[in-house]
Amino acid sequence: MRSNDWQPDSWQRKPATQQAQYPSAEALQLALSQLSGLPPLVTSWEVEALKKQLASAEQGEAFLLQGGDCAESFSDCSPQIITNKLKILLQMSLLLIHGLNRRVIRVGRIAGQFAKPRSADSETQNGVTLPSYRGDLINGEAFSAESRIPDPERLLRGYGRAAMTLNFIRALSECGFADLHHPENWDLDFVQHSPQAAEYQRVVAQLSGSLRFMEALIGGGNSEIHRVQFYTSHEGLHLHYEQALTRRVPNRSGYYNLSTHLPWIGFRTAGLNGAHAEYFRGISNPIGVKIGAGMTSEYLQELVRRLNPANESGKLVLIHRFGADKIAAELPALIESVRRSGINHLWICDPMHGNTESTASGYKTRRFEKVLSELEQSFDIHRHEGSVLGGVHFELTGDDVTECIGGARGLDEAGLERAYKTQVDPRLNYEQALEMALAIVRRAS
Repeated sequence: MRSNDWQPDSWQRKPATQQAQYPSAEALQLALSQLSGLPPLVTSWEVEALKKQLASAEQGEAFLLQGGDCAESFSDCSPQIITNKLKILLQMSLLLIHGLNRRVIRVGRIAGQFAKPRSADSETQNGVTLPSYRGDLINGEAFSAESRIPDPERLLRGYGRAAMTLNFIRALSECGFADLHHPENWDLDFVQHSPQAAEYQRVVAQLSGSLRFMEALIGGGNSEIHRVQFYTSHEGLHLHYEQALTRRVPNRSGYYNLSTHLPWIGFRTAGLNGAHAEYFRGISNPIGVKIGAGMTSEYLQELVRRLNPANESGKLVLIHRFGADKIAAELPALIESVRRSGINHLWICDPMHGNTESTASGYKTRRFEKVLSELEQSFDIHRHEGSVLGGVHFELTGDDVTECIGGARGLDEAGLERAYKTQVDPRLNYEQALEMALAIVRRAS
């Protein structure tokens, strides 16, 4: 239920941070007008189905696995890259289902994660200062004056890439790519070399045997086992883009953001009186918000009330990200403050963003042991506080990258340069992601 004073454009009367500054307001409006007339990317019934599943995660009956790229690029819209992203989420979810005995809700940071907040509006290289790269939805990564000019035509290109990605995901889901009878089809070519391969294969064998036994008992198959539901998410940073894809739908009240199933507010844009909180409070989607160091109990209580005004179950996902060295001191008080608010919510852990650092050679990285420490502390803190940690949020990839230090193979700083490919933030690679899934099972079981 939305407030009577809310409209999709009411955010424009609030201070908006991290927004692109376009040189031509007319060109921006032309692109937005075209976007507003294009078909939605997702449907309201998919959104409502996700909300129902998130409500079950609030009760500890399901577990949310949210993961994907820090920032998608338009060039990532290729069959192999998309397939690899789905494969690693499937593999992780298989381990979680087996270890936790709970339904796993799979949400990709995919089909729309094209815009990124930046800590500075400009960057300098070799004495030349240019606007920061803010993601392919806004400007280009190449360090040139022409590339860094915000271009509204990119909004239409981003919509097109998201649509193609979603179309491919749906086709894979329907054609048996995710059939639980054949999890061997999910193997990445290089997973056989992973230190986690033996444990993964053992889980696959056990689940396959259990599935055959169940079907023998009931005398047939279940069509739901032949497909897996994937949901999409992205940071709802570019508010003009989000507004253009916010629609009313037949036979339902309110407005839905139909660019994605689960948009979230980033830590930098979570101001109580800001444009992002204003926009997000009115849409019918389940929404996420990043929670981190420096947020007071009073602030967080007001924020959750504002973002979930009708106190719906499955509506509000609180994604905490503190850093391994800060979480023990800061998270318990915030858990208690949200509990006192009486607002329905789902806590999930993002152990990535609070643990970013730079090496002496200039690579932005994350240490596996720090990420793991924050994850393990999160489970312990929620358990001690009588709270439910109902999910995780990772920046990860199914590709063979070297961006985060550590893990079973002991990747060191010197090894980062072998396959450091990220546009903005470092991601877990396939092996490290599987290690994290196994760590969740050990801690949460």
